[in-house]
Amino acid sequence: MLQILILIIGFLPLVYGARMLVDGASAIAQRFNVSDLVIGLTIVAFGTSAPELVVNLIAAYNENSSIVLGNVLGSNIFNVLDIIRIATIIYPLQVKSRTTWIEVPLCFLAALVVLVMSQKQVIDGAALNRLERTDGLLLLLFFSIFLAYSFHTASNETAVEAVTVKKNSTVRSLISVLLGLALLIAGGQLTVRSAVRIAAQLGIPERIIALTIVSIGTSLPELATSAVAAYKKNVDIAIGNIVGSNIFNVFFVLGLSAVISPVHVASSSGCTRPI
Repeated sequence: MLQILILIIGFLPLVYGARMLVDGASAIAQRFNVSDLVIGLTIVAFGTSAPELVVNLIAAYNENSSIVLGNVLGSNIFNVLDIIRIATIIYPLQVKSRTTWIEVPLCFLAALVVLVMSQKQVIDGAALNRLERTDGLLLLLFFSIFLAYSFHTASNETAVEAVTVKKNSTVRSLISVLLGLALLIAGGQLTVRSAVRIAAQLGIPERIIALTIVSIGTSLPELATSAVAAYKKNVDIAIGNIVGSNIFNVFFVLGLSAVISPVHVASSSGCTRPI
């Protein structure tokens, strides 16, 4: 029970640290005359997925493959099945044709790529199913293509929503960035360690904890962003936040995690019989 409480408490510095990092980095970028478009597509967009990224990087460094894969898959499932549902209850969401024909298929492509990469026993007759560093580099390549597409699409929009940036001095903004990073690292360490201990104490696989509690906790920024956007009737942000987060989680978060340390896939996660 204590470890579960510690795990939940660990989400607080993750979420608050991501917010401080985004506020500080956005203010610094604006002072150097970086456009709202670039700030929105990079700093702000990355900020909502910062908890997943930090937790995965720490888990990858500690070679906790079950948490690495479980957090990404669980977050994406939670985004689709719960966050979109909550946002739709707040305000009906109308999906643009571009999202339907380009961005949603990219989400399916991301899922399909991970499925193929994780079935090396079936496809190649390998001894183990795992995402190698070369797989991680390929995922990062996909992410760079998606990022280029996002910049191209946003630059051609007739109206780009301005990014709200807090007006702080450079020193205060830098302190905000450093404190945000410190909180993210501390929260990530707390989350990973607590998840491992809970799994050991309850005798259940780490990936189950990652697929449920950890993934929901790291998805709180996405939930807040989409819920507020739906309340304000900003449909594009409510939908785009979820779609973009899912693509970001697979191509960047999982890709970078695999580059740091190969991600082992549990045999019970899918078919393992060689063909």
